[in-house]
Amino acid sequence: MPEPLVQIAVPAPLHGYFDYRLPAGAPMPAPGARVEIPFGRQRLIGVVRAPVAHTDTPDARLRALHRVLDPDEPCLPAELVALAEWAAAYYHHPPGEVFQTLLPVLLRQGEAAEAQQLQHWRCTAQGQQIPLKQLRRAPRQAALLQRLRAADQALSPSSLPEEGDWRGAFRALVEKGLAEALERPGYGLIEGSGESVAPALNAEQQAACEALLGQAAGFRASLLDGVTGSGKTEVYLAAIGETLAAGRQALVLVPEIGLTPQLLDRFRRRYAVPIAVLHSALNERERLNAWLAAARGEARLIIGTRSAVFTPLAEPGLIVVDEEHDLSFKQQDGFRYSARDLSLVRARKLDIPIILGSATPSLESLANARAGRYQHLRLSRRAGAARPPRFQVLDARGKPLEGGLTPQLMETMRRHLDQDGQVLLFLNRRGFAPVLMCHECGWVAGCPRCDARLTWHRRAGRLRCHHCGHEARLRPHCPDCQSVDLRPIGQGTEQLESVLREHFPEQGVLRIDRDSTRRKGELQRLLEQAHAGEARLLLGTQMLAKGHDLPNITLVGIIDADQGLFGADFRAPERLGQLVVQVAGRSGRAEKPGEVAIQTHHPDHPLLQVLIHHGYERLAEQQLAERRAAGLPPYAHLALLRAEAVDPGPPEDFLEAARRQADALGLPGVQLLGPVPAPMERRAGRYRAQLLLQAFERRDLHRLLGVWVAGLGKLKEARKVRWSMDVDPLEML
Repeated sequence: MPEPLVQIAVPAPLHGYFDYRLPAGAPMPAPGARVEIPFGRQRLIGVVRAPVAHTDTPDARLRALHRVLDPDEPCLPAELVALAEWAAAYYHHPPGEVFQTLLPVLLRQGEAAEAQQLQHWRCTAQGQQIPLKQLRRAPRQAALLQRLRAADQALSPSSLPEEGDWRGAFRALVEKGLAEALERPGYGLIEGSGESVAPALNAEQQAACEALLGQAAGFRASLLDGVTGSGKTEVYLAAIGETLAAGRQALVLVPEIGLTPQLLDRFRRRYAVPIAVLHSALNERERLNAWLAAARGEARLIIGTRSAVFTPLAEPGLIVVDEEHDLSFKQQDGFRYSARDLSLVRARKLDIPIILGSATPSLESLANARAGRYQHLRLSRRAGAARPPRFQVLDARGKPLEGGLTPQLMETMRRHLDQDGQVLLFLNRRGFAPVLMCHECGWVAGCPRCDARLTWHRRAGRLRCHHCGHEARLRPHCPDCQSVDLRPIGQGTEQLESVLREHFPEQGVLRIDRDSTRRKGELQRLLEQAHAGEARLLLGTQMLAKGHDLPNITLVGIIDADQGLFGADFRAPERLGQLVVQVAGRSGRAEKPGEVAIQTHHPDHPLLQVLIHHGYERLAEQQLAERRAAGLPPYAHLALLRAEAVDPGPPEDFLEAARRQADALGLPGVQLLGPVPAPMERRAGRYRAQLLLQAFERRDLHRLLGVWVAGLGKLKEARKVRWSMDVDPLEML
């Protein structure tokens, strides 16, 4: 009787699966089960793909797996095994690395697939009564006690700041009888209260709900295309409520962790069900617990960022992708998948509905809706009494600028502040200035590891590269001519903050960017202050522009709209349009009318004129027409082969060899462009080049990739580079 064999997805950068013998007497593991295997001199944790009847591996090289880690129940259900296989084939990525991506880190390390209790903390009666001033010599304990008092449930480890000995402070509070530690049973889920009542829907919202809920069960994709403030979330809530009432689970994907608390609070107040949250701020134990809670049906509503698309669901009923256009849904390194696209594939395989929502849908989604592949639901007006904001273009040519602000914008800000409004200024550049230059000789502070300038962060007294993270202290003189006349060029959010504090000393100012929100929980704290009106002037980067509901904002100022007008990437007009509309959507969301002021040196630029006078829909129509004429996505299909090395020659040598290999295959329908250096050739000390593949038919592109990619690693030139394949790339840099 032949030995039983199993095919394993091995976590290694190798294309294909590997066959192993099953030890005598060991149970046959089900597909999706984890196994410990010998691989070279290592012991790795692989995932079973399927049992096999025969193997092409020579008997002398066929090895036995060490042990089965999931003998009773596989970690990955059959539908996720199928999704991993599909993703590995579509993205032409090593399947073992794809399967690893589906597993939480602790399961990749071989830990048991069991939820463990987590220690939580809550305030005691004594802690509620003691004056905080008694802890003035222990500020960390005082801060924690204040947080415990404000919390409506016990605090978990993920709610602790990343910096400092916060656990030690908790232990001190427990010893003083001001707090108590408890082991929370179950998975550490968030219990919904169901305390809020659904508001009355307007006619468009009601029609969208009826279209979503009035169809037969099964797969269908719906694009919910609603202007900012139109109440898309209420439509999500209605669809989710129907799903939960039918005894099914709902999965909601959001692009960034900053949007999770806001949505979570709304869902928690609407539905009295256990909710699991999955994002990067959780520790590994919390993430595993939430993952298992979804897999075993304990969590009925799951909210997460990009990787949550791989969460196993016991009773799947609905998938929602909020802000579907957002670039954050595309993984940009390693396994380069699109969570939005995989959500669609998964919904089809599960035969359940999926909703893609956005105020500025991607051109790919709009093209699918036009072709009838998606149901297109429109919300054209804001919910309640809110009205669309009024746009004005501020011509910055020849005007004196202070911190990037024209006198006209400054006066507009004063007018709104005098009328008890709140002002949001958007500038997508953090730091004090993007360039530091010597006024005497023209020297510019550059990154020694990238083809990029160093950004001056005045508060930290450091020069930083925003591409590789390199830092240097600011020297008092120019390294070339020794002059002390070093001048900042351009504006960043830090400089804008100092100007606002100088001109509006009586108003609170909040800066929200990656620098000001480094500490855990800081983003949520700042957003709560903004929502409460504690600061009247808000400024920030893109992280402030997305999805946040700030009802007191009456003026949005876009400081430098010119950044996206002349981008080299063919997607630049689409992204600028999305960004302007999303930022503008923060204004006038309540009863007060809103205004949007766009500062530019190109006030007559056609893109801005279309946006202001006709909106994103017209811009999208024009861009789709241009893309069709130029043979670009969504009317063509792209793949990008990238290579990098410490020297400039090997990447282009490898790509030239790869191109010759592709040409030798003689497969029609695919055009190869390049190789060429990347737009930023040197980054993080490595030289980069790329080869673009373009095809009008998706099947032609994948027919070539299917036989070409697996052989790239065998090229002798591949030994000197790191290379990757990006199918459906969203960034060409």
